Amino acid sequence: MALTTRRRALTTLGAALAGTVALPATAALAGGQRHGPRPLWRAHAHNDYEHPRPLFDALDHRFGSVEADIYLVGDQLLIGHDPEDLDPSRTLESLYLDPLAARVKANHGSVYRRQRGSLQLLIDIKTEGSSTYLELDRHLARYKHLFTTYAHGRVFRGPVTAVISGDRAARTPMEAQTVRRAFYDGRMSDLGTSAPASFVPLISDNWTLNFTWLGVGAFPDAEREKLHGIVRAAHSRGQKVRFWATPDVAGPARDALWGELLAADVDYLNTDDLAGLEAFLDAHRTA
Repeated sequence: MALTTRRRALTTLGAALAGTVALPATAALAGGQRHGPRPLWRAHAHNDYEHPRPLFDALDHRFGSVEADIYLVGDQLLIGHDPEDLDPSRTLESLYLDPLAARVKANHGSVYRRQRGSLQLLIDIKTEGSSTYLELDRHLARYKHLFTTYAHGRVFRGPVTAVISGDRAARTPMEAQTVRRAFYDGRMSDLGTSAPASFVPLISDNWTLNFTWLGVGAFPDAEREKLHGIVRAAHSRGQKVRFWATPDVAGPARDALWGELLAADVDYLNTDDLAGLEAFLDAHRTA
């Protein structure tokens, strides 16, 4: 699995590429950015919470999507990849919800100053999905005007859009709601079904379960056509596309695969290497 997206081996490299001096949290809250103002909406920070400065490192690199794994412990939503990583001080509120609310307030209604796009907060449920989602829903309700909301058949866009991934049991209570502040992360099995984009706005799947090509040599024509077909089908229904388990070690193979994803108009590129994807997207002049 050396090629796939795991970030522990990249933490030091990513910090070095990003520079050794991090912005103070107060500057990030105020919306200050080290780079140009244009966010990279296609950039997805996989396992974002494992970076030295969760959320803020991704925002400093202008990412349009961040991912947080949650565990329900009592009535708390703790952040971590594995149960042994959990720390009572590292909650969804402390690492993501409170900082995002403060930043949006400082930026007069947006995550990125003078940019009205919605930051995707992909929340990956690691404990039983139904009970965890119901508790998560109560947490999200405390942040008025922060989240994109579905209400009685209409979607009202907010500065942050929560998308629920992970344990599939979350789907049942979500589908039953007439008002919710989160949306469902679909799989290939949801592509072309009756599930609307107002419920499943994102189709995500494991790259290696759908394609054999990992960036070395030519992309097989049949696989390229399959990729383009997936994107066309999703976009025709107003859905976006993301793949995880793509190569994430810097080099020609990763660049080749990222290039094919851009050419196919895939909406999110998945990485643990924030600086690497930022540089790639800037070089290709794409958001």
